[in-house]
Amino acid sequence: MKNIVSTITLTALANVALAIPPVDPARLDQVEQRGSQVMPFALDKTLHVFTPSPSGGVQQVLAKNAGDAEQIGLIRQHLIHLAAGFGRGDFSGPRRIHGDDMPGVQALSAAAGKVVYQYRELPNGAEIEFQTAEPALVEAIHAYFAAQLSDHARHAMPGGHVPHHDHPRQ
Repeated sequence: MKNIVSTITLTALANVALAIPPVDPARLDQVEQRGSQVMPFALDKTLHVFTPSPSGGVQQVLAKNAGDAEQIGLIRQHLIHLAAGFGRGDFSGPRRIHGDDMPGVQALSAAAGKVVYQYRELPNGAEIEFQTAEPALVEAIHAYFAAQLSDHARHAMPGGHVPHHDHPRQ
């Protein structure tokens, strides 16, 4: 019971920290429909996790079933492509799903070379770590994460706050 209360408390704190707006069911339906045209994996078989950090944050996409090799492969294919595009300032995928006015996207698109996007495979998916030394871009990353959490509320959750680290996570 203590673990459940701690998890609920951490999730509530992360939602407040990321300023997640209330979820509009019609918006969720639109995003889910557009997302199925951009993301190759099945949203109902995956989970998006967004974890802010002092230097940016980590976006993970995980297969709900750790043995689902098809979804894991599709996740990895998509995230490696996204990380490469983000590094060039290409946020066309998120723009097609969430719209051009998605919080953080314009600042991140204009900041090519100022944010490092590091792709890593995970046992049940993959992640992209966003890192920058510029406070305004950290704010843009956090705004982007909050918008992602709101728009993917049925298939996303906030992660715990991670400390700054200079090496890839193991």
